[in-house]
Amino acid sequence: MQHYSQLITNFQNGDERAFELLYDNYSGAIYNVILRMTRNEALSQDLLQETFMSIWDKRHQFDSEKGRFYTWAFRIARHKVLNFSRSQKNLIQRDELGVYVDETDNEDLSEELDGLKGAILKLQSHHQRALELVYFNGLTHKEAHKTMDVPLGTFKSYVQQAVRELRKHYNKLSLLLCLYLMP
Repeated sequence: MQHYSQLITNFQNGDERAFELLYDNYSGAIYNVILRMTRNEALSQDLLQETFMSIWDKRHQFDSEKGRFYTWAFRIARHKVLNFSRSQKNLIQRDELGVYVDETDNEDLSEELDGLKGAILKLQSHHQRALELVYFNGLTHKEAHKTMDVPLGTFKSYVQQAVRELRKHYNKLSLLLCLYLMP
């Protein structure tokens, strides 16, 4: 543990060797997270590099009292992927040209998304807002509770209550899939 603490201290003080060690220790795990989100190796490699460039630039913001380095790096990576996805939304080719696409799958997904939107609209307004901030705007709970001006614990309970209510209508997998696919 002493070695980890010293490594983090050296990293925060601008020690490039400490940064290289952190990269060696965590880049594989962070890359796998990015790859699962993008499903594109070349893009994942680019986003991994951008993530670690941001980590270097923001090294003074890391607080080991608030969490582990991996968690902090994971959040930076997640935000990089979400920001990239949002910026490319209209540029991504979604249809396969020259290949038969089964439209019934699209209709089923569309119906599922419409049903989820309807279920979300039936939630209390503070639950709707909590889901919007976390799942659609990509904010962390810590960022979102400040936006809603409620205590962090209260905000987390809003999200849990909303998801619990939605699970009454959707199993866990389809709920998560729909939340991430929703525009």
